[in-house]
Amino acid sequence: MSFLRRQGVIAALTANALRPLPGRAGFLSFGAGWIVGELAPHVLAFTAADAALHVSPLRRGPRSRAGLALAAFSAAGLAAMIHRSHQVRHRLEEALVEGLGVQYVEQLDAPPTPADLAPPWRRIVNPFDLTDPAVRVEKDIAYSTYGRRGLLDIYRSAETEPTKAPVLLQVHGGAWMTGRKDHQAIPLMQHMAKQGWVCVAINYRLSPRSAFPDHVIDVKRAIAWVKEHIAEYGGDPDYVVITGGSAGGHLCALAAVTPNEPEWQPGFEAADTSVQAAVPHYGVYDFAGSTGLRSAVGMRDRFIAPRVMQTTWERDPELFEAASPILRVDGDEPDFFVIHGDTDSLVDVNQARAFVERLRQVSPSSVVYAELPGAQHAFDTLPSIRSTHVVRAIERYLNWHWNSWRRGRAVDAGA
Repeated sequence: MSFLRRQGVIAALTANALRPLPGRAGFLSFGAGWIVGELAPHVLAFTAADAALHVSPLRRGPRSRAGLALAAFSAAGLAAMIHRSHQVRHRLEEALVEGLGVQYVEQLDAPPTPADLAPPWRRIVNPFDLTDPAVRVEKDIAYSTYGRRGLLDIYRSAETEPTKAPVLLQVHGGAWMTGRKDHQAIPLMQHMAKQGWVCVAINYRLSPRSAFPDHVIDVKRAIAWVKEHIAEYGGDPDYVVITGGSAGGHLCALAAVTPNEPEWQPGFEAADTSVQAAVPHYGVYDFAGSTGLRSAVGMRDRFIAPRVMQTTWERDPELFEAASPILRVDGDEPDFFVIHGDTDSLVDVNQARAFVERLRQVSPSSVVYAELPGAQHAFDTLPSIRSTHVVRAIERYLNWHWNSWRRGRAVDAGA
């Protein structure tokens, strides 16, 4: 491929990452733009090296002015994306202060240092190496009878043996139709395991073989399993936080706002499936189209109804309403930390805004909302500048929440 064509492709990918296409083109826009947005430093380095080689005096042949102009455009766009990735750190901290109060830092084990907040460049240089010798993973533990879809992995520190440690349950995304427990949120689980947490990543049944509510039933079954068995792995069964992205963000939020729902706990109706907090990423909160958003109605009719619900809105509106976290908020919710990118081309950021508004109107619990500049869908899958800042902010939030919860439990015990 010629220099001009290479730079033309990179320029097109850069433009798409800066301004992803909305609507029905959103899936293609996401696929082409997500990797460029998160790996902008790598693409910028390649672009600069390619341009330098093209103008090198050792190279024979004419120079392509058009190719160099495209390289300059790409370099400027990629530099802007890197800048926006760094801005995420400040946006996240502003969200934490807004939702928890400036004094939340006093509840942390220690205030974050500049070194704590700096991106781990050695890890970012090779983002596809997701191994970490400081973390041990116990794989493929059965929590249900559904074969591979009923398995979970447990992440713990390889250097210390946890005892009564806080627990983080991760629900993968994948449009309720694909995905695995070891494909998402690995940076978050590894980081939290090194902080002494016990992290659990689950599989669950997928469509089209399974229809809703099988997905959320499995999530609730996993919560019940954690509360029954996690002490064997050093976790505290009384303190469970749930997180997930995309479809996992939907299931995470839905499970959090429907604790102990007997209809969704067949055969384990008496089990406690409540959680202490929820941290959904780029989730879907409106299955029913109740927000009136054209994007939500379109997703409902074109994708969710035929593939996930396997019925229509007209035939069974109650099922769609039951599956919508925004319609299940009733004042009995745990604390929430909602995260969404403002350039998400798969799930409209307005769903997150509406869900947060509903929580703040109804729920007495704390609600933190971080809207990330320049972030696409699935921004947290690989170690990147942006995902590192997100992981560190979640760590601060969870540290605050765990310490506050323990303090409250100690006060109750002494009362």
